[in-house]
Amino acid sequence: MAHSVVLIRGDGIGPEIAEVTRRVLDATGVEFDWDVVDAGAAVMEKEGTPLPDSVLQKIRAQKVALKAPIATPVGTGFRSVNVALRQELELYACVRPCRTLPGIKTPFKDIDLVIVRENTEDLYAGIEFQRGAADTQELVQFIKSKQPKAALSGDVGISIKPISVEGTRRIVRFAFEYARTHGRRKVTAVHKANIMKFSDGLFLEVAHDVAKEYLDVEFSARIVDDMCMQLVKYPAQYDVLVLPNLYGDIISDLAAGMIGGLGVAPGANIGSKGAVFEATHGTAPDIAGLNKANPLALILSGVMMLHHLGEHDAARRVHSAVLSVLDEGKFVTADLRDDPKAPGAVGTREMGQAIIDRLVHA
Repeated sequence: MAHSVVLIRGDGIGPEIAEVTRRVLDATGVEFDWDVVDAGAAVMEKEGTPLPDSVLQKIRAQKVALKAPIATPVGTGFRSVNVALRQELELYACVRPCRTLPGIKTPFKDIDLVIVRENTEDLYAGIEFQRGAADTQELVQFIKSKQPKAALSGDVGISIKPISVEGTRRIVRFAFEYARTHGRRKVTAVHKANIMKFSDGLFLEVAHDVAKEYLDVEFSARIVDDMCMQLVKYPAQYDVLVLPNLYGDIISDLAAGMIGGLGVAPGANIGSKGAVFEATHGTAPDIAGLNKANPLALILSGVMMLHHLGEHDAARRVHSAVLSVLDEGKFVTADLRDDPKAPGAVGTREMGQAIIDRLVHA
């Protein structure tokens, strides 16, 4: 029986890496019924929104999607297709494994981290007030009463940071269940409760409570700025990290940098009603259509999707094929070489084909 999957082609390099990834997954022998859709800048003019309701309806129906990168405007415009997908589909857990890969130049050795990020709350909930707006005055006065020396007026932008007991308990339990299922040894909650005592304080308190239900898994907690230093100096001491939304976004990029960058970092957004698997990097419009894009992050996200669908053998075979191609170092895009400017790099399609060749001849 074929797996029904929505394939979101995305912006910039998205369509190229989406097509290569689809070919790699098809080469496993697993049957897919692909429903290919567009979102982002490609449909903005036509639909009046970068995320048409039809795309959301299809994901709700199929419950699984694979998404290429979609552009997010900075400062103005639509908040984010990625954030909207997570909120509309209640994809409360963002999972980003970061593991050292062969042939990827990085000063860090033997990295094996999993970032579990809460996806629906915190500052990314988007509860903001435009500076100078009349309805911010009560909030401004409240802030002044708490910090009377602050130079605040009505001309101020305000963001609200909601963190709930229910949302925190749900994401921390997800992290512990992930650790149990995947044989991980430790969960670390990351916070800033020393300063934000009511929001991050709640997150930390609930994390400690949930940890009592999982005595077979080691638990610790770290302040977020200390966590950044710890990861750079002592990464082997950490395993699964669970974080509120904003810290999770930042730390996942830090961890990706430790293994070679976002181009090799897969991701998944998971909820009780569905899952969206995605590359965590941007759209790279400067190389769009040039057959230069590295497809690895989306292919590895496809590996995560295969595991999610119960196709574990196929997932292991794709992963092994990827490792083989990287280890050989002959059929990789320029960004994956020690010297990106040296001759000999291959294109997006050629790298995908090399992975397929390893698959079919394994």
